[in-house]
Amino acid sequence: MKKIFRKLSGGRVSIFKIENRRGYAALCMQNLTEGRSPVQAFQRMAKALKRKGYELTGKVPRPR
Repeated sequence: MKKIFRKLSGGRVSIFKIENRRGYAALCMQNLTEGRSPVQAFQRMAKALKRKGYELTGKVPRPR
């Protein structure tokens, strides 16, 4: 049986530069992921949300 994912806009993800460290972090729905670039942090967040039953759609938001 195919699993049905709920759609989630990429705009709900907050990406920011981590202070005193190299890289970026993504925060969404009580999940936190890290990556060397904003794109990598977003991709890791997509994978984390997929485990919860959500699918990210849209583009990578700009870091704050």
